[in-house]
Amino acid sequence: MKIAIVGYGKMGKTIEKIARDRGHEISFAVDHGEADKLLQISKENTNVAIEFTQPEAAYENIKHLISNKVPVVSGTTGWLDKKPAIEELCQQKDGTFFYASNFSIGVNIFFKLNEYLANMMSNFNEYDVKMEEIHHTEKKDAPSGTAITLAEGILSQIKGKKQWINEVSASAELLPIASKRIDKVPGTHTVNYYSLVDDIEIKHTAHSREGFAKGAVVVAEWLQDKKGVLSMNDFMKI
Repeated sequence: MKIAIVGYGKMGKTIEKIARDRGHEISFAVDHGEADKLLQISKENTNVAIEFTQPEAAYENIKHLISNKVPVVSGTTGWLDKKPAIEELCQQKDGTFFYASNFSIGVNIFFKLNEYLANMMSNFNEYDVKMEEIHHTEKKDAPSGTAITLAEGILSQIKGKKQWINEVSASAELLPIASKRIDKVPGTHTVNYYSLVDDIEIKHTAHSREGFAKGAVVVAEWLQDKKGVLSMNDFMKI
């Protein structure tokens, strides 16, 4: 399979290594500022593009690829206000667009565990809930896309919570997310239910980028011959 890597930072380079190890060819590796390379990607020379860039670049990158009939796997976070427009474009072009805030199999199991726990806790008003996410200082968006997905899972189950907020809050209607950026730390997401008598906590800690990168490559392999707007729920069937 011919894979274009759009976004050639640390994640892109890890994706490249895993893709080559799995027998794939890299048709393009597009770094920041290499728009000329992006414009060369087409369905004739590329089977799928894996896009991990920056929030300010993601929309135009994905729009170009879908418009040129190239299936896209995207893991860029921080641009999701424009995601509905991409999904509409994908349908118009009979294209293929797969988005996930996190491609790690472990994280996606964690997402489901989070929803299950939130559903259980919705019956016990003596508990409140808060979140924390920790990432390296190079991560620009806050909260992380993974934290937002976790927050949305909680909000879908606990009706008293109206929205998440990226700061500490004592409001009963808000779900606070504390975002921390610390040099050279593993990505960590924690959901904490607390009461006067005890706490219940679930946590996911990523030890390296390889889990995310391998997940993206495996999804790209799975995506062949598929159409439409897809997600990890489609891939994992959970």
